[in-house]
Amino acid sequence: MAFELFVIGAAFLFGMAMRPLGLPPLIGFLIAGFTINMFGPDLGMSPETGPILDYVADLGVVLLLFTVGLKLKLRQIGNPPVVGGALLHFALSVALFSPVAYWFFSENWLTALLVGIALAFSSTVLSAKLLEAKREMRVYHGRVAIGILIVQDIIALVVLAVFAGDLPGPWALLIFAAPLLRPVIYRILDMAGRDEMLLVTSVMLALVVGGVGFEAIGLKGEIGALVMGLIVSGHARAEEVGKALWAVKELFLVGFFLSIGMSGLPDMEALIFAAVMALLLPLKGVLFFALLVAFGLRVRSAFLAALSLTAYSEFGLIVAAGIPDAEPFLVPLAIALSLSFIIAAPLNRNAHRMIDVLEPRLARFERKTRRPDEKPADLGTADILILGMGRTGHAAYDAMVEAGRTPIGLDGDTYRVEELKEADVNVIFADAEDASLWSHVDISGIHAAVLAMNDIEAKLIAARALRKKGFDGPIVAHAFHADELQSLGDAGADRTHLTLQETGRSLTATTLGCLSDHSA
Repeated sequence: MAFELFVIGAAFLFGMAMRPLGLPPLIGFLIAGFTINMFGPDLGMSPETGPILDYVADLGVVLLLFTVGLKLKLRQIGNPPVVGGALLHFALSVALFSPVAYWFFSENWLTALLVGIALAFSSTVLSAKLLEAKREMRVYHGRVAIGILIVQDIIALVVLAVFAGDLPGPWALLIFAAPLLRPVIYRILDMAGRDEMLLVTSVMLALVVGGVGFEAIGLKGEIGALVMGLIVSGHARAEEVGKALWAVKELFLVGFFLSIGMSGLPDMEALIFAAVMALLLPLKGVLFFALLVAFGLRVRSAFLAALSLTAYSEFGLIVAAGIPDAEPFLVPLAIALSLSFIIAAPLNRNAHRMIDVLEPRLARFERKTRRPDEKPADLGTADILILGMGRTGHAAYDAMVEAGRTPIGLDGDTYRVEELKEADVNVIFADAEDASLWSHVDISGIHAAVLAMNDIEAKLIAARALRKKGFDGPIVAHAFHADELQSLGDAGADRTHLTLQETGRSLTATTLGCLSDHSA
């Protein structure tokens, strides 16, 4: 039977089945992979299904790392909470998980160490997808989490090279010459236009220049894709590149989750091991939380970053598959990874609600120092509050200034805030979903609020928080979908604009004005 029937059919059926349960489709894709593995051969599945899925999965991971690189700043990786948190968590996790692996599977401490190393990493795929879905890749805790993941991925590649006997050769030093490609890459992007050539160019940079190119000099393609993404991130069209790749990346990542299930079927010992690892999973998150708080983060940022990192890693499977001594433990690790995804996904979906409840109890653990994610307490003389300073929020800010008002913008992207401040925009760093923000900030001088964030959940939380704080001025929000209007109204928004509909009306008004001028 056709490859497409098994792969696409199973992905559709099990992914759709997760919707009524409130679970992300990726959990359904994992279940689909195990189902295909179990029943596919008896139903005439092609023996090439597994290798094809593995290839598609590799492409998905490479494209994911390229898109992660598009949203990164190099200085983000060098922050003490990122480097220190990643290295300390790795060391402590290996010390925790290796004895468990030794007790379960092996009397060989080297093998147990390799299994412990595989379990020490956090999932780049899951974390990036969850943060991206909540549009938190660029907020402070999202940047910390992604930075830690990148450090972990680098550690994983080093471990793989050392234990697999595949150390990079002298040609690998050419990685330091990669920035010299920037002018050429920028010129290519300028020439690509905005049609299908932009997509082809983006895929070429990720898979050919980054993936195959770096493998040719003895480095992993994943690192090459990340480096290419970092280089492209400085180009004015980096956001367009990310959007062009989005659908292709998502499709290939479906193959990644299916391939996990195709890695093998578990026996009872593997299931027990996975269950024990699932029980130990909270320790992974607690350790991240403790380390990030110790490095000076607020408990809210530490909690949200730690929760997004609380899942075992697909890179653990890559490490196990690439090292002969650890390869027999690939299936138990795959089951543990799957269970961690099932646990982590719904927890992350409710992360902000959880920290709203827990923050008053956890606040005593915060260090009494100036923190990089400090929340504002004073909005100065501003009379208009604009939440979210992307293109929509920035345009609203400029219009308010032209109208003679005194607006102030709030945004959770620290780098975006810095850029706007350099342009003399009155903006401060703040996460609109942070309940403690609204308990501390003085909004007595604010006459109206504009909700210009992209994420609907963020707008709902902000609207409710403003009303709960006693704000009685108008709250105006924009929405992308008509089914969001009722929710925003129920949360406290007075007026809601459907973005594309309002754009059409604005175009009509401009056109009629031009006709009137032409007639005159």
